[in-house]
Amino acid sequence: MVHINGEDIAVAGKTLQAYLEESDYPLEGIAVEYNEEIIPKNKYSETVLKDGDVVEIVSFVGGGQQEGEKDTFKIGDREFDSRFILGSGKYSMELIKAAVENAGAQIITLAVRRTNTKKNENILDYIPEGVTLLPNTSGARDAKEAVRIARMSRELGCGDFVKIEIMKDSKYLLPDNVETVKATEMLANEGFVVLPYMYPDLYSARDLVNAGAAAVMPLASPIGSNKGLATKEFIQILIDEIDLPVIVDAGIGKPSQACEAMEMGAAAIMANTAIATAGNIPVMAGAFKAAIEAGRNAYLAGLGRVLERGASASDPLTGFLRD
Repeated sequence: MVHINGEDIAVAGKTLQAYLEESDYPLEGIAVEYNEEIIPKNKYSETVLKDGDVVEIVSFVGGGQQEGEKDTFKIGDREFDSRFILGSGKYSMELIKAAVENAGAQIITLAVRRTNTKKNENILDYIPEGVTLLPNTSGARDAKEAVRIARMSRELGCGDFVKIEIMKDSKYLLPDNVETVKATEMLANEGFVVLPYMYPDLYSARDLVNAGAAAVMPLASPIGSNKGLATKEFIQILIDEIDLPVIVDAGIGKPSQACEAMEMGAAAIMANTAIATAGNIPVMAGAFKAAIEAGRNAYLAGLGRVLERGASASDPLTGFLRD
């Protein structure tokens, strides 16, 4: 057997040239290493493969996923191409549709509030068809209230997706992880696809996994602050340790910060205030879309190494035209 690109193949006795041609390799676009030595193309026909030989056949490919492979992620039983989840608060109604379209978002959050008998504008009339609705439990102070809001949102026709937000503190709006775990378990048992907003704590994240969460949504900084990745190191721990999509939520203020979070390996970004308070909402939505895609591509490609000390020349440091 000859070990070729990690597989044992019964081709001993054949020339390298014959094997490559039979296997439809493009001879001009490959390089061949034979027992850890590079074989020049003009030697292919002279190189006879023997049992125990190790052959590596390589070519150039793009970084990240292979050509034609879709880069999607799943929440529950749904698959999404876009990794941008858009909040709908703080917008005027006429700008919501433009923001969604420029963001390329396939998920948008909604809040549930009391209504009255007067005819009001319906936000659903401004959300493009096909966008997944993600009602949140904003305003809930404990698990019981969050569950009530989730059930009402399902009755409103939003489906089974729900984002859990439970906040007792009105100054910093930090999520209550303990109550969030309780609500997540109750709603997951009722068939909801639960996306809990949480403070990035590893133990709480593990509890949410065990409770049946479909993803975890750690805050980057206090909600609405636009301060960026204040909890970066803790989010990285969740990305490294939690076997669920980690969606960075709350506090992302700039496209560059969204890009950085995606470079870390986040599955998606949730943003609202950074776009809703921008000077040009549709343009900012498009900027976030581009930044999130760039960060994801960088993560898939694999970031280059960082030198802690010194430098490394890109070109040889030899004198120009000197002996």
